[in-house]
Amino acid sequence: MFCDARRVEDAMEAETTVCVIGGGAAGLTMALEFERRGIDTIVLESGGFGPDPLTMDLYRGEDVGIPYDFGSNQRSRFLGGCSNCWGGWCRPMDPEDFQKRDWVPGSGWPFGIDELRPFYERAHRVLRLGPVNYDIDHWVKAIGRQDVRRMPLPSGEVVDSVSQFSLPLRYGKHHRRDLKSARHVRVFLHANVVDIETAPDGGQVRRVHVRTLTGKRMSVEARHFVLACGGIENVRLLLASNKRQAEGLGNSSGLVGRYFMDHPRLLLGKFTLREPWRRNKLYDIMFHYLNRAVRANGIHVAAQLTVAHAVQQRERMLNGRIWFSSIFPGEGTAAAEALKRMKFRVHGKIDPNHGFWHDMGILAREPLNAANFIAARQLRPVGLLKEMHFQMIKEARFQMICEPAPDPDSRITLAESCDALGMPRVRIDWRLGDLVKHTFDRTVAIVGKEISDAGIADVTYDPPQLGREWPAEIEGTWHYMGTTRMNDSPTQGVVDRHGRMHDLGNMYIAGSSVFPTAGANFPTITLVALALRLADHLADKVGRPDATAGALTTSPAMAPQAAAADTSMVHARG
Repeated sequence: MFCDARRVEDAMEAETTVCVIGGGAAGLTMALEFERRGIDTIVLESGGFGPDPLTMDLYRGEDVGIPYDFGSNQRSRFLGGCSNCWGGWCRPMDPEDFQKRDWVPGSGWPFGIDELRPFYERAHRVLRLGPVNYDIDHWVKAIGRQDVRRMPLPSGEVVDSVSQFSLPLRYGKHHRRDLKSARHVRVFLHANVVDIETAPDGGQVRRVHVRTLTGKRMSVEARHFVLACGGIENVRLLLASNKRQAEGLGNSSGLVGRYFMDHPRLLLGKFTLREPWRRNKLYDIMFHYLNRAVRANGIHVAAQLTVAHAVQQRERMLNGRIWFSSIFPGEGTAAAEALKRMKFRVHGKIDPNHGFWHDMGILAREPLNAANFIAARQLRPVGLLKEMHFQMIKEARFQMICEPAPDPDSRITLAESCDALGMPRVRIDWRLGDLVKHTFDRTVAIVGKEISDAGIADVTYDPPQLGREWPAEIEGTWHYMGTTRMNDSPTQGVVDRHGRMHDLGNMYIAGSSVFPTAGANFPTITLVALALRLADHLADKVGRPDATAGALTTSPAMAPQAAAADTSMVHARG
């Protein structure tokens, strides 16, 4: 059931069994599980069914460390959250990512990968992936093409692996009908949580307070609360809820907002692939994103290279992943960047620095660059045109994402400025230390030597990252992790192994903000697995649902108004 928070009676109060704050992948995964189990649930989502500039502006903040773009053009503040702009990459974390490593301070999860294996299997069904099979030989055989072949990597220093793609799943769109017909789940749209109110002793959450951009107010009481707003907004809400505790909620050890992590990404080195590897699409990011040539049984895949974990231990380095990135005509031009922003707009990302007509002007001035870029990435040239593009590819680069090292000084705090709701905006101080630079340098050197020795490519290396400032081209991958980290000790983490906040008995946190370490894989499948695990845990605690828990504590005259709001909104938006 959908309800529009802008149309309810002002100061409405609602009660439920579980209140989920945030309607992204983690929040909606849990809500749908609760619906299946008959547990009364309210989901509070800041946006509506699509993007709007005023709501997206609530994301704006400041960056004071490594330049970091995290504003509204990189996130989607409407139903489905960042699944609306997600690329669909899926691969479970490596077993070693969960382990404590003596050369990585702050590493180690409270449990190993075996704890998550059954939930990874369920996440495959949720995200509409293929079999739980990441054996690269299986996929190469299933694809059965000459231009999709596994590279010989004889030394064992470098290993290749495969990722699967969700199509990708847009939660808000894909589950619209399920949520509309839900009997136990109510989704309040345009409902911005602005304060978490605790009991006088501070040990339990009593209710959350909601405001809309139109000025309406409401509150929700629940037995259990789940904060699922993402790695940045989770922190903002906890720190801003400071009426009883000046340092914010769950922050008695000063850890809320610390250990902010994102996967840094760089293009490094240059190389020329030798025949026949020049046409191999399996490892090249320019070809494999939802390309039918790298698909088997309806599932798209991509291969990447990484340094073997035994070598990571020997070299005392972090985890990383490398793809090839062919350099086509048009790459790196203003037209290419304008086309990328056009694609982002389709997925609800809004770039306040570049308007639609500004980008259209760039495309009009650079039609050849735009045509080449589109042909390489979208049209998948065939026949003579395809061969011409291959001939034009003179070089490729390594595209690498690196595991960030946990750093307590890489953190999110509150800024002095406020948004339209009066909430403090965030300030992000993104830091990446020498261990990350060392990992970039050694990963490229080891992978480059391996493919050179194997006769795959001739490689030219960039100067090392260690010993110099980060280049201006470094960017994140919009994977906001670590800011409410998981640890069994309240002095080392914000939540315990089940995601329950140490300082609040009935408040849980879902999503990648609980990751103690990030690994080098994309986080969505892991955060969905954790959300399924947390849903099971909460369902066990709730037991048999209370049939009266979902009643609105309002006057009888108010109920028709709420129902009318739901009906008019749903029909107006289709």
